[in-house]
Amino acid sequence: MEQERQTETPEKSPSEPPERPDRHERDDSADTERDTIAPPSHVAGSGTLDRLVETARDYARQAASENTLKAYTKDWAHFARWCRMRGADPLPSSSQLIGLYIADLAAPSGKAPALSASSIERRLSGLTWGYAQRGERLDRKDRHIASVLAGIRRKHARPPAQKEAILPEDLRDMLATLPHDLRGLRDRAILLIGFAGGLRRSEIVSLDHGKDDTPDSGGWVEILEDGVLLTLRGKTGWREVEIARGSSDQTCPVHALTQWLHYARIDFGPIFVATSRNGLKATSERLSDKHVARLIKSCAREAGLRPDLPEAERVRLFSGHSLRAGLASSAEVDERYVQKQLGHASAEMTRRYQRRRDRFRVNLTKAAGL
Repeated sequence: MEQERQTETPEKSPSEPPERPDRHERDDSADTERDTIAPPSHVAGSGTLDRLVETARDYARQAASENTLKAYTKDWAHFARWCRMRGADPLPSSSQLIGLYIADLAAPSGKAPALSASSIERRLSGLTWGYAQRGERLDRKDRHIASVLAGIRRKHARPPAQKEAILPEDLRDMLATLPHDLRGLRDRAILLIGFAGGLRRSEIVSLDHGKDDTPDSGGWVEILEDGVLLTLRGKTGWREVEIARGSSDQTCPVHALTQWLHYARIDFGPIFVATSRNGLKATSERLSDKHVARLIKSCAREAGLRPDLPEAERVRLFSGHSLRAGLASSAEVDERYVQKQLGHASAEMTRRYQRRRDRFRVNLTKAAGL
């Protein structure tokens, strides 16, 4: 069976063109790892040291997620290209040059769109990483950077755009649009597990059937009598997410997952994989997190959510975060339980996901005696 699964041609999205690397944005993360992780120059090389160097480089690659590293690499490539176009050199680090760079990002002189304050801060994180990979240090608190960034925040900062929450009634309508085939079983499990677990789209597709099944695993599942226990690798370490059984098979995430695993014959490796073009067999190819985003947008459109808006605007309203926001907005339990399920370090972050809640349930004015 495993051999059959590997020979099938995986499904492809007709609407998404293949990604092509920008020739100006070469991924040089491997080059910087070779440059920065090496034995000291005064130490003679040996087979043992060479093996340790490779081990250290492997650990360095695991310091951040693959998506984060890709974003940081693109940030550095953009900055390096910006420097070249202005006759400057990105090395060594210069806080004055960085200050000019972020000013140009906020108020570009050409046709490039202006970046938001949050996007510029993300870009600075990428540059900090890029300089660190090259043995340099970028001091974001330097006045040439901090004062310009403070001015950008003051003039251009705006509340973050929030995606629409997918509420339980919305989710039921979305599930009704899915076909009753193998691919439909998979997508039903993705939506229900993502919603009930409050999972990020990357967490959904990184799940394996068992512990240590694959090198790129982000966690694994244990199906128990009362529900499913997910063990996930997060930014700050491992955490457990409990998903209990639902009130009916139609909306039960545990039932949906077990049905998919049974009919797809998955007992090892990635849980959510592509299917063959005819939709009859599961392959061994792990789905990309982009599939989750496309699935949510497609089902939201087919279900007719937010019919008061034009179709293009309706599609933009929904994303992978809509599932997490839906759970946070719908679960009528103590806020700390929602915070734990979403893996948030603070209650304030959880409240950002709650689109509807009783804001004045705790009346501190009356509690203070007024």
